[in-house]
Amino acid sequence: MLDLRSDTVTRPTPGMRAAMAAADVGDDVFGEDPTVCKLERRMAEVTGKEAALFVSSGTMGNQLAIATQTRPGDDVVVGEGAHPVFYEGGAGAALSGVQFNVVGRGGFYTPEELEAAMHPPVYFAPRTSLVMIENTHNRAGGRVWSAAAALAVADGAHRLGLSAHLDGARIWNASVALGVEVGVLCAPFDTVSACFSKGLGAPVGSALCGPRALVEDARRVRKRWGGGMRQVGILAAGALYALDHHRNRLAEDHVNARRLAERMARVDGVHVDVSAVETNIVNMDLDVPAADVAVAARHLGVLIGPSAPRRLRAVLHLDVPSSSVDGVADALERAIGVVARSPR
Repeated sequence: MLDLRSDTVTRPTPGMRAAMAAADVGDDVFGEDPTVCKLERRMAEVTGKEAALFVSSGTMGNQLAIATQTRPGDDVVVGEGAHPVFYEGGAGAALSGVQFNVVGRGGFYTPEELEAAMHPPVYFAPRTSLVMIENTHNRAGGRVWSAAAALAVADGAHRLGLSAHLDGARIWNASVALGVEVGVLCAPFDTVSACFSKGLGAPVGSALCGPRALVEDARRVRKRWGGGMRQVGILAAGALYALDHHRNRLAEDHVNARRLAERMARVDGVHVDVSAVETNIVNMDLDVPAADVAVAARHLGVLIGPSAPRRLRAVLHLDVPSSSVDGVADALERAIGVVARSPR
């Protein structure tokens, strides 16, 4: 069974399992897990920030960034389809009491659109305090913010007196696609969250990176939310292994995604914007219900998830080898044909 529902479904490689089994551990709540400390130092270095905090998920990383840079009742500016709006269980409202102000189209927006979305500084309007971008953008199909476009928005936020957060769950993919170092992409932002459990293939974890004082504040909030972990170096070792061994191979996922997109674009009843496939995600719009196609595809050995009533999202990753891409396309074409011929 080939699973294209997400790049979070990967299994640890033998080398990663060995690194995790051999990890030197301690109690991280006491700050005594040496492998976690090593990972946090490494992430601060990679992103160019003062400090980093290992957290259980990308959702926690984003939500800690919100909690430490806003007050209840504040307004957070995000792009259309932003992960904190669609995939984080309403946590912004439930945990930090903020509301989201969605701007732009397809996950991207300009400094001018940001400024136009600002509320006036009057007592009856929400206070806009934080700006977020998502790079790569999940719902847009893994599309990439260029370094220049991201810098322009972050600089615009700072000119307006706002903080800027980078949801870099797949910043590794963006870096490879652009040929630009991760630190350069992170530099304009006050805080950055980056995942190890998506493109890099580690089993668990993300990091929140930023100024040391803010990261220590986030550590306190993480504990309040039940996110303090003990001998978690076992998981941090998987993340370190992924940083060392799985970053360069991301280009293979991007090639495979483009290949799948090109194949599916030739299938009747499927609409794919091949030019929009910039990293490892392929959005396919269908003339038939996506959920029905997903069921039919499962019977043919392919797991894939609907992301809208008539849209399938395929995510390429290290457990989907290049040799399987044509087989995946064949199975999806057959599944679409089965659904198209079924009485509805």
